[in-house]
Amino acid sequence: MGFSAYTNKKGVRAGAAVVASAVAVAATVWGVATLVEPGSAGAASRQNVAGPNGTDKSGHGPAGRPGAQTGIPEGIAHSSESGGNAVNITIDDGPDPRWTPQVLDVLHKYDVKATFCMVGPHAKAHPDLVKKVVAAGHRLCDHTMDHDTAMDKKPVDYQERQILDAKRLIEEAAGNGAKVEYYRAPGGAFTPDSRRIAAANGMRPLGWNVDTKDFQKPGTAAIVDAVKREIGNGPTVLFHDGGGNRAQTVEALDQVLAWLGDQGRPTGFPVRTAPDAR
Repeated sequence: MGFSAYTNKKGVRAGAAVVASAVAVAATVWGVATLVEPGSAGAASRQNVAGPNGTDKSGHGPAGRPGAQTGIPEGIAHSSESGGNAVNITIDDGPDPRWTPQVLDVLHKYDVKATFCMVGPHAKAHPDLVKKVVAAGHRLCDHTMDHDTAMDKKPVDYQERQILDAKRLIEEAAGNGAKVEYYRAPGGAFTPDSRRIAAANGMRPLGWNVDTKDFQKPGTAAIVDAVKREIGNGPTVLFHDGGGNRAQTVEALDQVLAWLGDQGRPTGFPVRTAPDAR
């Protein structure tokens, strides 16, 4: 896939002798080149995934470029579709048969919708949970096949398989034509290629602004304090329902949603087609 721009460049040179043909071919090459970005930048770390003005380490700005025929920008999203002071709740690494139902119960208690970033094999193993997530009005996000936090160092075809195989498994588990609407790189290991692949397949790259570090199990109070302390960074909050004991996360999520309600802050979904406002 990464060689298409070079192939078309040869086509331009071959057709340069005929002016009318050269114009048509050049236009085609320009269209392809805007979608293919050779090379790879390093992964955005957890600290930098919500970098200045919504950039990742590749230096690309918040808008990105639309994916092929999808209208989905390649730029990493942080803003909320609801605008204003709305907060995006995102849940990673599931589904998990013990913790996902408890997270769903807390979300239902506060009538909050969230974005669930699922690992492909987990979705395949628990299609009932994927269906419950969709039925409750939440959105789906691709979190790859193997949660490889070093995938930004891997070849493009490996990244593509990790992303698209997971998308297929999640959508098969969801059924009824449900679509995966976002892609979140494990550990923030985005690359220009992974963002392009996601956008071209209808998935907006999704970052975060508040890392609760609940995966470290620092205690419920510490998770809640992280949200209160970092929410000024932006609206997208990262929690986990997979990867270990998430009792602290469930309790902290309950407290955070109660606090957001007291603050008069609504919740929403991350932007998909709009440029990121950060």
